[in-house]
Amino acid sequence: MSHPRLLSLILAGGKGKRLFPLTAMRSKPAVPFGGRYRIVDFVLSNMVNSSIYSNYLLVQYKSQSLIEHIRKNWVLSPIMRNQFIALVPPQMRKGNKWFLGTADAVNQNVNLIIDNNPELVIIFGADHIYRMDVRQMVDFHINKGADVTVAARPVPVEEASAFGVIHIDDDHRITAFREKPRKPPHMPGDPTRSLVSMGNYIFSRDVLLESLARAESKKQDDFGKHILPDLVDSGKLFAYDFETNEVPGMKPYEEHGYWRDVGTIQAFYDSQMDLLGEKPVMDLNNPDWPIYTGTDVGMSSARVFKGNINNSLVSEGTLILGGKIRNSIIRRGVTIEPGAHVEDCILMDGVVIRRGARLHRVIVDKNNIVEENAEIGFDPDKDRFMCHIDPSGIAVIPRGGKTKVRRRSVPRKKK
Repeated sequence: MSHPRLLSLILAGGKGKRLFPLTAMRSKPAVPFGGRYRIVDFVLSNMVNSSIYSNYLLVQYKSQSLIEHIRKNWVLSPIMRNQFIALVPPQMRKGNKWFLGTADAVNQNVNLIIDNNPELVIIFGADHIYRMDVRQMVDFHINKGADVTVAARPVPVEEASAFGVIHIDDDHRITAFREKPRKPPHMPGDPTRSLVSMGNYIFSRDVLLESLARAESKKQDDFGKHILPDLVDSGKLFAYDFETNEVPGMKPYEEHGYWRDVGTIQAFYDSQMDLLGEKPVMDLNNPDWPIYTGTDVGMSSARVFKGNINNSLVSEGTLILGGKIRNSIIRRGVTIEPGAHVEDCILMDGVVIRRGARLHRVIVDKNNIVEENAEIGFDPDKDRFMCHIDPSGIAVIPRGGKTKVRRRSVPRKKK
């Protein structure tokens, strides 16, 4: 099928409050993920793998880390005018204000749509972990003659209040859209699940421009709260079933339609644990649909002198001098000294775990030093003096600190 001109606007300005303290110094899309990626790499890889090369990344809060990552690692083509990933901070073209919502972010940059003159505008979020062939959603949009297509998937009813909940007819036409209802309705015939919006949309250009102008006149600023419900009666608002999306290179043991909103520490932690195991729920080793990111040419291969490593990802530049590592994500440039014990942990770039330290279910942000014989993740009441304790019980050491020494008590020998 021939395709129309496409332009993607990727919303990457979220504060990520629920991911604190990982978002204390960076926006949510810039948070490191897995052995060598950042969250934003997943949506950008989906676009590039889908041959969508005209991409604007709308940034806002604490964006410097994200800006540096894109500058260093996401240069598409210096000579092809329609192949780019360009960063767009708030331009304040329509007044002295930040982006007030998802629709307002696009509306403040409506000049980008007019200048590029696409036929379809792809509006995706930058803070989810998934693989998706976006071209299949484009085909669905064209075949249905849709004005707007919303990517959708089922979730347990008890989780649906965090999303826009959708009702559809037999032709996938959306007949009702309720943004984050307190008591979400379930899918017909399935009382355990609700069909929800993934926050990824395809708009026909003229419909988008008209909807943004109408929303602005009403001082409305959000797609889920305002624009999508307003379009239901048009009969041209459709839901694309994400679980029908087929990505090449998927292994039989992977979860079909894998998608995670990593908006909380618990979800962020769990989704990284999904990368582990002989048959991971999401296998990042897929040459047919790679997740791209930069390579640090200044780092050598990981070096392991001795130690006991089981079911873990170990990235380049890591120096393992000894100790035990179990069920953990070890990012670039980490040093682990003899006698250290790291289990069910995520260690980000540049972390040093000193001799004899013991960590269990701990996320250690970048450039931290965990001192000799420190114990973290075993006693939440004592850990609160050294790090952040998430309601899930996971301990998080914020970026760039140095943990206080807390040596394990050793019984004195009787004389």
